[in-house]
Amino acid sequence: MLLPETEKQRLEILNQYAILDSPTEEVLRAILAAIPIPLLISRLSDGLILYSNQELLQTFRLSSNDLFKQKTLDFYHEPSERQKLLRAFAQDGSLHNYEIQLKRADGTTFWASISLQILTFNGESAILTVFYDITARKNNEANLQKQNEFLQNIFENIPLMIALIDEQGKLQWVNQEWERILGWDFQYFQTRDVLEALYPNPNDRQYAINFIQSAKRIWGDFKTQVRDGSFIDTSWTNVHLANGQIIGIGQNITDRKQTEQALKTQIEREQLMRRVAQRIHQSLNLQDILNATVQEVRDLLEVDRVIIFRFASDMSGRIVAESVDSKWTISLGADIVDTCFQTGAGKDYYQGHKRAIANIYEAGLTDCHLRLLEQFDVKANLVVPILVEINGENRGSCLWGLLIAHQCSGPREWEEHHLDLLDQLSVPIAIAIQQSSILQQAQTELAQRQIAEVKLRSALAEKEVLLKEIHHRVKNNLQIVSGLLQLQSHTLNDLETIKVLRESQNRIESISLIHKNLYTSPNIGKLDVADYINNLVTSLLISYQIVPGRISLETNIDSVYLNVDQAIACGLIINELISNALKHAFTNRQTGSISITLKNLVNNIEMIIQDNGTGLPKDLDWRNIGSLGLSLVYDLVTEQLEGNITLENNHGTVFKIKFPQLTLQQ
Repeated sequence: MLLPETEKQRLEILNQYAILDSPTEEVLRAILAAIPIPLLISRLSDGLILYSNQELLQTFRLSSNDLFKQKTLDFYHEPSERQKLLRAFAQDGSLHNYEIQLKRADGTTFWASISLQILTFNGESAILTVFYDITARKNNEANLQKQNEFLQNIFENIPLMIALIDEQGKLQWVNQEWERILGWDFQYFQTRDVLEALYPNPNDRQYAINFIQSAKRIWGDFKTQVRDGSFIDTSWTNVHLANGQIIGIGQNITDRKQTEQALKTQIEREQLMRRVAQRIHQSLNLQDILNATVQEVRDLLEVDRVIIFRFASDMSGRIVAESVDSKWTISLGADIVDTCFQTGAGKDYYQGHKRAIANIYEAGLTDCHLRLLEQFDVKANLVVPILVEINGENRGSCLWGLLIAHQCSGPREWEEHHLDLLDQLSVPIAIAIQQSSILQQAQTELAQRQIAEVKLRSALAEKEVLLKEIHHRVKNNLQIVSGLLQLQSHTLNDLETIKVLRESQNRIESISLIHKNLYTSPNIGKLDVADYINNLVTSLLISYQIVPGRISLETNIDSVYLNVDQAIACGLIINELISNALKHAFTNRQTGSISITLKNLVNNIEMIIQDNGTGLPKDLDWRNIGSLGLSLVYDLVTEQLEGNITLENNHGTVFKIKFPQLTLQQ
């Protein structure tokens, strides 16, 4: 007899033989032997096997002699499973289709579905156990689970949006890419219409519904709304399943669409630029060039009117070229006399600013500007200045006029490339404007420039001689003052007064060095800061009679520009701080070091003066000490240099000074 193939067949066989209602043990044994299902009878108390049929021996690969030496516990892959099984059995009084992993005699394992029933055998309480091998089914389930996990991993990591929709259009499942791109999570649509959120416009939504219901496997492009309210370009296709559900597969093609549009716009723009440039090369008639340009622009942008407006010297002007749809007012030749350009947008256009207005009533325009636009039925516009070069100066030095596109039918949301197109066209238009007179202007400019250059060289030479003479005289006068102070000190006996005079001499010397460096420099406008600082510090070492080698001096000077006022301030600051260090920092030491650093920072200059001496007292308020030297330093930094100064007093004394870097003009 063949073994049963399903659980249902097994139960039918058990019922057929009526095993549970057998009245005698003899009949029971005969029936059990005839049933083609693995089964056994075991003692309830300890699991000792009392009986089994031949199918069970084959299933567990046992001989009849081996079988009765074992207990049912030996068949469990995990012995603890028997207790779990018995607890479940005890709870209900019977057990059906309990799935468990069992062990054969040779150690191999298999999955079985077992059913238990209480009966009396040889006068003892026993359990009838019926087995059904479900290893193949378990393997199939495991393989199916692996396949599901594999597909799930693909769906969650593939760079495509995937969504499952039921027959009623309700969202059943989405992958992570769908949530990431659209911004919504799956739970949000458990009580909401997904298509209403993605396509708020009824016409767009109906188009999406028709596309989803179509069984054609084609890709369709859509404008889809995302969570933040913006719209992106998407492309979708559908797969209709046998159960009526639909799989939607989509991708974000916004970048691709933008690239395609940019490429198309670029091609159209280049073609237009070539046509305009060709006309400029072929014709010297400015009016013909302007007329053709406004027509080309109106066709390309699909606007109601394009004009070129030319300014007069008083910011009034005239419309000198126009292309307009027949439905709207002709403005060609109109003279515009209006104060709006004098005080408002006109000044912005002088600076090269361009403007896109989607709705003139929401752009914050002045009343006079609105009246001017309403005169020509304008609802939205684009405006770029036409800037021409005059006398070789930079573009933008002269505002010749405006290139303007008008939308008269209603407001319009302009795209960036629309304004860029007008902006680019303003360049060849400006070239055309200059073309008719460029040769004469060039000749005039060349002659004027030669004359101006000769005058300028002469003036510069005179100025340089004069400046050198001034610096020389200032230096000499300062030296005279310094000499007078020196002579005065020889007549005095008070050491404190002599000290004050010597400090004043050092200050004067720091200023005198600047003027000396300036008049001896090859470039009268620049001061060699590194050379000046080295000379100043050397002079101080000599003035304070510092023994060579006792105090080491290190300078780290970047290439910086200081004007005369800054140089004098820095010189006085260095003089005061170095003098203080020489007088007080090394009183109890044989040697020491002083360093001066001048760094170029972004828009600033940093000067650091430090020594490794004893430092200032911790509780000293050096800004309010009353000392002329430190007070002078603080005032020079904050007022003369407009900077700031900080003091670090941990290891010696470190003054950090930062002040703005001036340009040559300043």
